Amino acid sequence: MKKALALGIDDFRRVREGDYFYIDKSLMIKDFIEYRKYVSLITRPRRFGKSLNISMLREFFDITKDSRSIFQDLSIMKTEYAKQLNSIPIIHVTFKNCSGNSIRELKESLANIMWEEYLRYEDIFRSSVDRKSNSYYRFYQTYDSLKEGEIRDSLLKSSLSELIKAVSIYYGIRPIVLIDEYDHPLIKAHEKGFREEFITIYGSFLGEALKGNQYLEQALITGIQRVAKESIFSELNNFVVYTVQSEQYARYFGLTEEETGKALEHYEEELRDDVRLYYDGYIFGDVNIYNPWSILYYLDTKKIKPYWINTSTNSLIKESIKSADDDFMKAFERLIMDGEVEVSVNLEASFIELATTKTLWGLLVNSGYLTVTKEYASQMKRLKIPNLEVKDEFRGIVASYARLSNDKLDELFDALIERNMDKFLVIYQSLVYEYVSMYDIKENSYHMLFLGMAISVSGMYRITSNIESGDGRSDIVLESLQPEVRPHMVFELKQGENVERLKQEALNQILEKKYYVNLKGRVLCVGIAHDKKRCVIASREIMND
Repeated sequence: MKKALALGIDDFRRVREGDYFYIDKSLMIKDFIEYRKYVSLITRPRRFGKSLNISMLREFFDITKDSRSIFQDLSIMKTEYAKQLNSIPIIHVTFKNCSGNSIRELKESLANIMWEEYLRYEDIFRSSVDRKSNSYYRFYQTYDSLKEGEIRDSLLKSSLSELIKAVSIYYGIRPIVLIDEYDHPLIKAHEKGFREEFITIYGSFLGEALKGNQYLEQALITGIQRVAKESIFSELNNFVVYTVQSEQYARYFGLTEEETGKALEHYEEELRDDVRLYYDGYIFGDVNIYNPWSILYYLDTKKIKPYWINTSTNSLIKESIKSADDDFMKAFERLIMDGEVEVSVNLEASFIELATTKTLWGLLVNSGYLTVTKEYASQMKRLKIPNLEVKDEFRGIVASYARLSNDKLDELFDALIERNMDKFLVIYQSLVYEYVSMYDIKENSYHMLFLGMAISVSGMYRITSNIESGDGRSDIVLESLQPEVRPHMVFELKQGENVERLKQEALNQILEKKYYVNLKGRVLCVGIAHDKKRCVIASREIMND
């Protein structure tokens, strides 16, 4: 009998008690115990199972619960560590919904999250603790203040550390602290323009609790990026960080090839090439990984299409690329054209703390938009777009950079594929007029327009730029992956005042230098001349046998 899919459910107990389909990741508990790191940070893209795994750890260790039934038949129960089930107090907070449009709203959100965990333990303490005793006085002082809705900075900074102390004293056992999506409020503060103000509070909030705390046993934290070792967030430089390149924990986030095959088999599906092309391609440590979110939704709908929507990080990436320097944009162009690029990447710092080209590449890797296929000396790495689903996400990012709408891109290339050059010119002219500034007219402006256009058809065409072909180097070539259905396309761009002459020169250059020589079948050759916001085209379709 097919089990129900746990779509959007990241609570381990609910998944197990509801008998939803579940891939056993419980040996992560064994690794956590054996690694014995004081504070660990695991960075992974959103929707790759971080919250579900944190929830699993909580249910396994939490001394206040009975979890025997939900761990029955899982791999962890076949190890020597099964005896640690429900043996340690747990403090669990998730910041995935911690946000606000102002510093006050964000602090209120943080206070409400802490209030919920204080409330849980106050209920446990109530019948057996003297709230006036020295051991619990600060706990109840904080509890009362949070109950009254106070958001004093000093209160927030000490709230987690005071909770850890009280729990440790009550049980005589140092607790494990689990923090999910720790960087979400930082991203929100960054987007709203008050990151530096918030980080002084948040850094102390985490630093007081997790650095040198005698009452803490271990802490495990998840997020997209790691904190910088040397920054205004230096309170947290004692983390042991497991990035997407770390071999430790590599198998527990996302689905391996074997796990994906088993999931598909359970729902009477096969691991076909189209599934691989869309949802495979991530490399965590040395493990090949599929996107778990997308696989589940594919199994639900049986339709190959993009499901991965990384909203909060997507916004940060779009804004970051818009303000990136020329070095990044040149490499970014190679990435879009070739599908991979070799660049210097910094995974050791958060982009929101240290905005550099290296950390921007690191953001793209940690967020799941790129994956590392090869490492070189120093920080040089070869990066690639992992699959067609992410390529669709890049389409939106590039379109945002060039301020293009996806609908407009579809319309533009439909006109080209139909060889309706009059319609193409009307749409292209409108894009140039609207988006290319008269005060920033340079070849790259037009090139970025074409980059935005090309990404929209990257699933149908192989895109190359400035590659030797025929007797020279063509500006942009779109090699049709199905030449019997869609024509190949070759573009040459010119800029100058005499656009009528230049458009013909551009077209003649394509024809005379035979930029189409390696393309078999129908080839649409297009010369485009620009003078500020004015553009004209000359085109010819040929058959190259």
